[in-house]
Amino acid sequence: MALRDYDAIIVGAGFYGATLAERIASTGRTVCVLERRSHIGGNCYSETDAGTGIEYHKYGSHLFHTNSEEVWRYLHRFTGFTQYRHRVLTVHKGQVYPMPINLGTICAFFGRYMTPTEARELVRRQADAEARSTPDNLEEKAVASIGRPLYEAFVRGYTKKQWQTDPRQLPASIIARLPVRFTFDPYYFADQYEGLPVDGYTAVFRRMLDSPRIDVRLGVDFFDARDSLCPHQLVVYSGPIDRYFGYRLGELSWRTLDFEREAVGVDDYQGAAVVNYADEEVPHTRIHEFKHLHPERRHPPDRTLICREYSRRARRDDEPYYPVNTARDRQLFSAYRSLAGRENNVLFGGRLGSYQYLDMHQAIASALSDFRKKVVSFWARTLESVAG
Repeated sequence: MALRDYDAIIVGAGFYGATLAERIASTGRTVCVLERRSHIGGNCYSETDAGTGIEYHKYGSHLFHTNSEEVWRYLHRFTGFTQYRHRVLTVHKGQVYPMPINLGTICAFFGRYMTPTEARELVRRQADAEARSTPDNLEEKAVASIGRPLYEAFVRGYTKKQWQTDPRQLPASIIARLPVRFTFDPYYFADQYEGLPVDGYTAVFRRMLDSPRIDVRLGVDFFDARDSLCPHQLVVYSGPIDRYFGYRLGELSWRTLDFEREAVGVDDYQGAAVVNYADEEVPHTRIHEFKHLHPERRHPPDRTLICREYSRRARRDDEPYYPVNTARDRQLFSAYRSLAGRENNVLFGGRLGSYQYLDMHQAIASALSDFRKKVVSFWARTLESVAG
């Protein structure tokens, strides 16, 4: 079937694209998903390591959590979930602390037991010492939240490694992703729903895209195929928005990740799924150990699989992961969004198409909302145009 014959072309097989493909196909329309990579699932792709038999997340650990009943129910059409709850540890100057910052972190860092009231008062005094009425950047926001000592130990170096940008040049909104608790609660997320797909993420995508009305074409770059499309088709584009427009206004700043996997001849390498490294002189940001994501499975003894994660600025030929989102980037994206508004048959979405950080549940929620509000209205307008 030629590309011009499909009702919709979906660019990208991550959660945003796969959700829209499934929803559009459910209406009886035909969909072709174009994926530049050799697999479906985007950055959530998981596969089994041949040497150890351990399933791993190729692009770093992906932990599903949400407060959305709609998203939770939607995904349950394609998978069951385990009872996994995520914990993170961070290493600073040779000592290990729970993360996000909680009462245990604070007591260990300052070397004494404190009650929640005592810890809150200590952090308040340290935060007030440099408080600003309106924090202008990540560093000011973090210091105003947790004080200078905790910021310097756990946030500054890690953030600089992660974003390849001075924290004073990053928006204050980024630090909102790191909760601070004055209890000993060890879990990273506080959402109502949490877990991992029982059969892994790739199985979820296979089921989402398992429809006779959906054709998936791997290893196909949209920009090599766009001349084969027709103006009446709906195009859902979840790639980098600046690339769509040929970088005509300039390049947006993105962060990319490099991964270094290693099979290790021990049963347990680090005792947790994810351990962060806060010190700037340690080149990697964290180490993943994938067997801890599925403790309910049987894993080979005396064998484990780890992955060191490194962050850096993305070049044009890299896979962009997260928007850096400096003031200059926000201004440039606003200009690209104006151009996008003139594309009558193209829907931009996902992390890369909307130039914003989206967790998995947010990408799915965005796709479900766009289906109801934009996709349905697109074909209503198309019918009106044909009738007219």
